[in-house]
Amino acid sequence: MNADLALDWDKGAGLLPAIVQHWRSGVVLMQGWMNAEALAATRASEKVTFYSRSKRRLWTKGETSGHWLVAKDIRADCDGDAILVLAEPQGPTCHTGTASCFGDEARPAFAFLAELDALVETRERERPEGSYTTRLFEGGVRRIAQKVGEEGVETALAAVAQTPDDLAGEAADLLFHLTVLLRARGLSLADAVAVLARRHR
Repeated sequence: MNADLALDWDKGAGLLPAIVQHWRSGVVLMQGWMNAEALAATRASEKVTFYSRSKRRLWTKGETSGHWLVAKDIRADCDGDAILVLAEPQGPTCHTGTASCFGDEARPAFAFLAELDALVETRERERPEGSYTTRLFEGGVRRIAQKVGEEGVETALAAVAQTPDDLAGEAADLLFHLTVLLRARGLSLADAVAVLARRHR
């Protein structure tokens, strides 16, 4: 994590707003307040810690629910009067059960692709028994590539001979298996998206 942040604590009388963003999908999860002590505690524990203005003490997100926010990076904005925390949530962020304190509708549909990519990465590493993704990885790259080919053909056929819902379902299958194939070759969806972004320029 960034150790040298140029923060202007005086602007907020010792408190600065801290926005927490999902480290992969970019979804804004919540906003709280930090003082220097809360920032230091976040760095030390890697669990996002705020200063509660109502309780007048530090509190760590998840200290009662167990739904921690694991800090991956911390950044300051251009004026040094706001903090951005990139974090990996361990369960729903909001006490209402939603992924974001701004509601699930604040979560763009494409954000799920980053979460899927992260899940596939975990499956490859942990290989849980009974998981379809584990079976794919254990079948090897050739088998996964074959599945991508099959799903590609089924997607093309659905485009010309089936309903839009069928096409969406086949496209979902294709995206999933493509994600697994990329991971099997040491790549991620982000790598493919980066190529698209370079081409777009």
